[in-house]
Amino acid sequence: MRRHRITGLLGAIALAAATLAAGNPAAAGPAHGLTRADPPPAEFGTDWHDPLTAAPPIARPATRSCRVTLAQARFRDFTPYRGDYAPPAGCGTADWAAVVLRLDGKVKGRQYDRLGHLSLGGVEILRTSTPQPSPDGITWSVEKDVTRYRDTLSRPQPVEMLIGNVVDDTYTGVIDVEVTLTFYAADARTPAPDTPDRVLPLTTPTVTTPRNTERVLAEVYATGSGGGCEEYWYLTTPAGAPYSCTADGGPHREVRVLVDGRLAGIAAPFPTVWTGGWSNPFLWYVTPGPRAFDVQPIRYDLTPYAALLNDGRPHRIEVTVAGLPTGQSGWSTPANLLLWQDEARHVVTGALTRHEESAPSGRSRWTPAGPGGQHRVDTEGHHRLTVAGYLNTSRGRVATTVTRSVHHTSAHRWTEGGSRDALNAVWTDEESVTHGPTTTRTDRTYTMDGETTLGAGDRLRTVLSLGDRADTTTLRGGRTVDASRLDDRYTGDATYTANVPRDQRHAVATTSARHRLYGSQAPGGCYDRTVDTVQGTVTVDRRRC
Repeated sequence: MRRHRITGLLGAIALAAATLAAGNPAAAGPAHGLTRADPPPAEFGTDWHDPLTAAPPIARPATRSCRVTLAQARFRDFTPYRGDYAPPAGCGTADWAAVVLRLDGKVKGRQYDRLGHLSLGGVEILRTSTPQPSPDGITWSVEKDVTRYRDTLSRPQPVEMLIGNVVDDTYTGVIDVEVTLTFYAADARTPAPDTPDRVLPLTTPTVTTPRNTERVLAEVYATGSGGGCEEYWYLTTPAGAPYSCTADGGPHREVRVLVDGRLAGIAAPFPTVWTGGWSNPFLWYVTPGPRAFDVQPIRYDLTPYAALLNDGRPHRIEVTVAGLPTGQSGWSTPANLLLWQDEARHVVTGALTRHEESAPSGRSRWTPAGPGGQHRVDTEGHHRLTVAGYLNTSRGRVATTVTRSVHHTSAHRWTEGGSRDALNAVWTDEESVTHGPTTTRTDRTYTMDGETTLGAGDRLRTVLSLGDRADTTTLRGGRTVDASRLDDRYTGDATYTANVPRDQRHAVATTSARHRLYGSQAPGGCYDRTVDTVQGTVTVDRRRC
């Protein structure tokens, strides 16, 4: 994604930051316990570790497996890769215990970070971004559980993949990727999990669903990207403030789903920081920020609308981004519908019984800088939605109630001359879904706290922390039957000399990524891994569980 040159410090030197030198990666893999590498150099050289994350590996059952190559491509422009997929013959026809996607990439030379996507039959199954390379080359990998796309994977499909890129005399990095799928057969000890009966891509707003649908989820791969202001949507300021990325309502954004023009779902977008973000790629050469390599979709439970959708007629399901200035581009929102069907009914009837919405708010206040002071934009946004309905299924009447509340506060401070640019922001997204006797509550919190300064001798320093947290509890009959907790955190501190030749930048950086996961979603109930780096050398790789 090409950096946008904004008047704030974070954008003013972004182009230079994107072209910083890199080096040949050191080969080292994750380890159990505590691993210490060789002592780090005094400053960045031309050799550092390949990119890696602290996230847990994808669970793989110990059953028969089959591997299919989905795509092999070298991206040098905006020409998509197109191919054909056929399911494997040796691991069952559809009811697999698991399906794991793996992307292996390599790139060398000089290149920006780039955004990519992969779809099967129009169904997007992966959205990703790339690390920035070294002159001699880096390699990296991404894994994702794609078992929920069983319906799509069970039959031949056209494949399309694109990582839009520009290669010329300056930006020389060709992005070379291979994507594979590994299928794990189900057996008596490892049965196939519950997955949607149908997966429908929302390639157009109009969709007709099966009339016996009893559960409806939508997933939206929402990203603000493309090199314009929406790549930094969390830094936009109200019109009139002396910052070139402006929006009438400031930085508050909300991703909404509408059914036939009526609001059906709301969510806070995740504030992804790509690997050229905050004008300092030294922060990201080894440890990317949360979700940068695996862009996770926002999920919405639309089951209260199933009775309406089951009438056999076409309906409009649309995704919008509230807060985006009218007519402005910069957001990508590909979406899929995940549907479960009642096999014992040809038609499932019911009704939407409740729709309550608070007045959405998203306000920013600009406080101009005094003499020698800082400009400040304070933003707060809030919205709450409750929808409910019932369905007459073959198992009796089942009621569903979905309540979701999003809230955002942030303080953006910067100096007139561009020597300081800082943001402190918190987003919360609280969701409760009651389906029959079962209630699942998920409380999500995203945080960003960072500052970039340009000091004496053009020394640019970025100090940044990011957080991705979620607590999920499932209750049945008022008693807790399942719980999990995610806490994914990144901290970084990087400094280099701006506006000088590569060999005079004298860059230093320390980063730490810690991914903790507890409960039913963690391998063995507990996962806790920390990866620390100094000047691109992995100094700590610790497992605590």
